[in-house]
Amino acid sequence: MLVVHHLNNSRSQRILWLLEELGLPYDIQRYQRDPETQLAPPELRAVHPLGKSPVITDGQVTVAETGAIVEYLLDTYGQGRLRPAPGTPEALRYRYWLHFAEGSAMPPLLLTLIFDRIANGPMPFIVRPVARAISGKVMDLLVRPNIARQLDFMEAELGRSPWFAGDELTGADIMMSFPLEAAAQRAGLDARRPRLMAFLDRIHARPAYKQALARGGRYDFA
Repeated sequence: MLVVHHLNNSRSQRILWLLEELGLPYDIQRYQRDPETQLAPPELRAVHPLGKSPVITDGQVTVAETGAIVEYLLDTYGQGRLRPAPGTPEALRYRYWLHFAEGSAMPPLLLTLIFDRIANGPMPFIVRPVARAISGKVMDLLVRPNIARQLDFMEAELGRSPWFAGDELTGADIMMSFPLEAAAQRAGLDARRPRLMAFLDRIHARPAYKQALARGGRYDFA
């Protein structure tokens, strides 16, 4: 039996969604973030040395990293579903967006979270103006322009087709869901980029997505 080691409010929600799209049976082992640090609990290190989610176990096989899990599940159980035929232009786009999600889209979003905490977190009064000035400068010069370029690029790509790899939903769209949901929460993605917002509306309306939410529990990004 497949087991998803699922952390609340995390990337592992995508794995639940993928499993629901594939119609595969699975169990959920739940973990809760530390309320102070928002980090995963140490119990996850018993599953994988890095102690992060998502991780799946499939019998004696343990797979970590969201993209690697998506590829493993589609290779093992997909039967050709949720990815384009090999050798097609759509297959190349699929591979690109599958890796873009974590390789390019997520780092500036993570920096947004970090610098927001630096600017607004508790610190000695005398340090606060300096910390806020530095974080604001980095955000204005580097992080926000990078996010804006990426969002414009993604908006334009969805002008080519309704999904990132073509006319059908694929694992690449499942991978792209989390950075776009995060961008809508904290990085300025809104109605000014209607194709991206329509993409989010489409995935949120899918029965498999809703079923994954029902099973996974709290997920503030939806």
